[in-house]
Amino acid sequence: MSTSIDDLLSFDEEPAGEARRPGGGRARWVLRTLAVTAAIVVVVVVGLRAVGLQVSLWVIVAGVLAVLAVRRVTAELSPPPPSRAGARGPAGEEPGTWNWSSRDALRAAINGWERPLDWCSDNRERFTGRVLPRLGELADERLRQKHGVTRESDPARARALLGEPLWTFLGTPARRPPSPRDLAVIVAELEKL
Repeated sequence: MSTSIDDLLSFDEEPAGEARRPGGGRARWVLRTLAVTAAIVVVVVVGLRAVGLQVSLWVIVAGVLAVLAVRRVTAELSPPPPSRAGARGPAGEEPGTWNWSSRDALRAAINGWERPLDWCSDNRERFTGRVLPRLGELADERLRQKHGVTRESDPARARALLGEPLWTFLGTPARRPPSPRDLAVIVAELEKL
């Protein structure tokens, strides 16, 4: 049997779920459910008798049927699995929509700043304990990358590079959290490093 490259690269849609079911659907489903129920009931009864417990057979049958019914309902209500065909996006322009549920590094980085800033917007202790150390780490990293110093290794040179307002902001706890405008000025100063 020979297969051409076109046969290997062609894509055919899978038939719908209803079209795949062979004839005798309802009768086959009932027989299958009864067989599975009987098998599970036998295992449960044997297990209970092995440990010395006796439970009414009808209670066990009702329990197994209830579990099977819940399993079937949840299977019917579950969302369809993601398609594998859409795993790779087409080349060229992006569609212009953003998948907010995806987990990408940019969203994680934004959330890493967005949540603490929102949480600390009106609480000085929270801002001083959560956001200010992060800003200090960011300033130290920028100083280290661009100038080879940190605030701890060479305070005099770091103070000169940061400037007096930024040095004071990072070194002394604020009486109140800075406003968004003040924070924008601080971030702009950090970006100038």
